[in-house]
Amino acid sequence: MATWESYSYAFGPLVALGLVVVLVVLLRWTFSHGRSVVSRRPQTGTEEEYGLLTAVAKPGTFVEAEMLRQRLVEHGIRATLAPTTDGPRVMVFPADVALAGEVLRTAP
Repeated sequence: MATWESYSYAFGPLVALGLVVVLVVLLRWTFSHGRSVVSRRPQTGTEEEYGLLTAVAKPGTFVEAEMLRQRLVEHGIRATLAPTTDGPRVMVFPADVALAGEVLRTAP
């Protein structure tokens, strides 16, 4: 009759093998390409490379751009600050371009 003591010699190596398999799976997932859970650094592109977004302001500095973006957000307009190759741009969706232009033309 087999008892637990007769199989105990295989228990240690099986646990070690199981841990190695788990580590291999975790490391393959961690170092695989294209499926990272860590966000990538934003790429700087031209104004045309931002999909549906349209530039409504072309300030000289990121501070000015953030102030303009905040003004648009206060008026309920979804806006984003995009670092382009030509400098910072405040961008909105095409449906909000006219309203954003009015908001930015008025004094704060």
